[in-house]
Amino acid sequence: MALGVALIGGYFFVELITGIIVNSLALIADAGHMLTDVVALCMGLVALLLARHGKATDTRSFGWHRAEVFTAAINALLLFGVAGYVLYEAIERLGTDPEVPGATLIIVAAIGLAVNIAVMFLLRADSKESIAVRGAYMEVLADAVGSVGVLVAGVIMITTGWGYADIVVAVLIALWVVPRALSLLLDTARILSQQAPKHIDVDAVRHELAAIPGVDDVHDLHVWTLTTGMDVATVHLASVESHGIVLEAAREVLTRHGLGHATIQVDPADQSSRCHDELTW
Repeated sequence: MALGVALIGGYFFVELITGIIVNSLALIADAGHMLTDVVALCMGLVALLLARHGKATDTRSFGWHRAEVFTAAINALLLFGVAGYVLYEAIERLGTDPEVPGATLIIVAAIGLAVNIAVMFLLRADSKESIAVRGAYMEVLADAVGSVGVLVAGVIMITTGWGYADIVVAVLIALWVVPRALSLLLDTARILSQQAPKHIDVDAVRHELAAIPGVDDVHDLHVWTLTTGMDVATVHLASVESHGIVLEAAREVLTRHGLGHATIQVDPADQSSRCHDELTW
């Protein structure tokens, strides 16, 4: 990610200055995406460092793991902002006759595409393990698509002389980004609202816990995601059997479902109703 910041950060200035000089909305849009890439990579890098090296305290018992989630949410909002700006600029330029040198677009976009592809290879493996890296990866992917669009616009302008290709491509880039930004934002909202992760069948977990010999009741089962790769669970079990035996069996069930970080409370069967009454109160 640090190398990605250096590569994309350096090229952002090249693309922005060129876009302003030749008055290309497509290049400016792509430069805007590159700026969000830099911000996303920087925030993601800080979030990862905090999550891995930040100390847990009594008041912050989970440490800084949620920093990755907040970073991904900010990345999604940045993508929406860039898309909105590009659409606004495109509307403002309607009715004009854009004169943008196609050859300049092709050269600048080709170099930008190469930079984006290099950074994507650097981030791809870790994007499945960290939502912060995934947010940064999505930013770079969107920018790579933008570079391809600018290349296409340059070719169209050279071959046909149609200046509006620059605006059309910029709008298509913005529209392509929106659903992916929305998907990332919904994923972060799911984590922050402590919903059960999609890949865990909570009903199946409950039924398997209830099927443990000696377990009379399963209640207060909560499953949520702290950050990417760290799913958490808490559960109360009422049992007439040895608590140690039930605890070990329950731990095996939860681990099998990817819930190795779990808190399990085993109560005597005659205390189950009292626990429910206390929660209702």
